[in-house]
Amino acid sequence: MSYIQLALIALVQGITEWLPISSSAHVLLAADFFGAKGRDELLINAVSNLGTLAAMLIYFRKDVASAVIGGFELVAAPVTKAPLSSGARLALCIVVATPFALGMVLVSEKLLPEGVQEVLRGNYVVAGATIFFGALLWWADSSGSRTRKEEDMTLMHAFIIGAMQAVAAIIPGTSRSGITMTAARALGYERTEAARISMLIGAPIMAAAGLYGAYGLMSAEAAGEGMLTLADGMIVAGIAFVSGLASIWMLMSLLERMSFLPFVIYRFILGAVLLAMSPLMFG
Repeated sequence: MSYIQLALIALVQGITEWLPISSSAHVLLAADFFGAKGRDELLINAVSNLGTLAAMLIYFRKDVASAVIGGFELVAAPVTKAPLSSGARLALCIVVATPFALGMVLVSEKLLPEGVQEVLRGNYVVAGATIFFGALLWWADSSGSRTRKEEDMTLMHAFIIGAMQAVAAIIPGTSRSGITMTAARALGYERTEAARISMLIGAPIMAAAGLYGAYGLMSAEAAGEGMLTLADGMIVAGIAFVSGLASIWMLMSLLERMSFLPFVIYRFILGAVLLAMSPLMFG
C-alpha cells in the first residue's frame, strides 16, 4: 500500500471519527478500494484513533485538564471528605462510563470467532447499522426539548452513554460517536453538550484502541507480517490528528446552529451506497 493510499484512508478516518456518521463504514469503503483487508484494515483504523484522540484532547483541553486534576481529587476524596468539584464529577462520570464498554470490547475480541467478525464487517451489516442507527439519532434529536448540560450528568447517565460504545465496537457502522450522542440526546442534553460529553466519555476507549493498534503494528513489524510498518502507523496517526481537529471544530460549530438531520440524511445515503456495492444486489 502506497503512502498516498495510507494518507487518504487516514484522512477519511480523521474526518469521520467524531462525526455521527460511522468512521468504520467510511474506512471499510476506503480500505476495500485500496485492497486493505482483515488485520491491516483493523490496524489502520486502530492507529488512526491515536491521532483523532490527540485532536479531541487538544480541542477540549480545558475540560481534559479539569478532569485530570479532578481525578487526583477523587483519589484523595476518601481522606479529605471534601465535596467534589465539577472536574472531579466529570472524572468520576468518565470512570463510571468506561469499564462496561471496555469489558464488552475485550470479550467480543476474544470470544467472537474470526468468521463472525468478518461477517460483521460485511457490507450488509455495516449498511444496515448505518441506516438503523441513523434513524435512531433522528428520533432522539427531534423528540422534544433538550436542555441538560454536562454539569447535570448523573452517574447513571454516564454509565448509559458509555455503555453504548460496546454496541459500536461489536457492530461496525453503528458509529461510536453517533450512538453516544444519540443516547445523550435521548437523555435530554443539548446538541453541543451531547457531542462534548460523547467525546470526553469516549476518550479511554479511543486510547485503548489506539494503543492496541500501535502494539499490533510493532508486533507485526517485528515478526515480518502484514503490510504496515510502525512508520506507516505514525503517518496515519499524524494525518488523522490534523483532519480530526478540523472535523471537531466543524461539528461543534454546526451544532450551535442546526440539528443532526444533515448527518442522518448522509447516513441514509451512505447505507444505500454500501448496499449497492454488494454483488448480491445484482443477482
